[in-house]
Amino acid sequence: MTMDAWEPRPLPTVTPETEPFWEAAANGEFLVCTCNDCGLTYYYPRALCPDCFGDDIDWHPAEGAGTVYSYSVAERAAGWPEEALPLVVAYVELTEGPRVLTNLVDCDPDALEIGAGVEVRFVPSETREALSVPVFELIG
Repeated sequence: MTMDAWEPRPLPTVTPETEPFWEAAANGEFLVCTCNDCGLTYYYPRALCPDCFGDDIDWHPAEGAGTVYSYSVAERAAGWPEEALPLVVAYVELTEGPRVLTNLVDCDPDALEIGAGVEVRFVPSETREALSVPVFELIG
């Protein structure tokens, strides 16, 4: 099933420290952070490095590609649209290194394998104009 809009799923909360990420996502770009103190490239967007707690960070675009590191399939999920089931929740390891907790969309869970190649896709919000939610889909 292809998603035309993210709703009726819950929308993320945009905070001042995550705003650059969500602005980029609305423009079809997936950002990661790199700490200039220790060199760690990380995701989820935050103002302090999760390794050294440094605040000298840079945002930069990721390729938006990676591989499935782990996944789980839910046949039922409270609040999730029936037509979007089964729900596939996965950790995707980005080419840049960080792992992203995300949804895999438009895939057959029975054919899914650890190590499968994926790429990011952005699903727009109907209710918040400048918001798109990144999800991943299988490639190849």
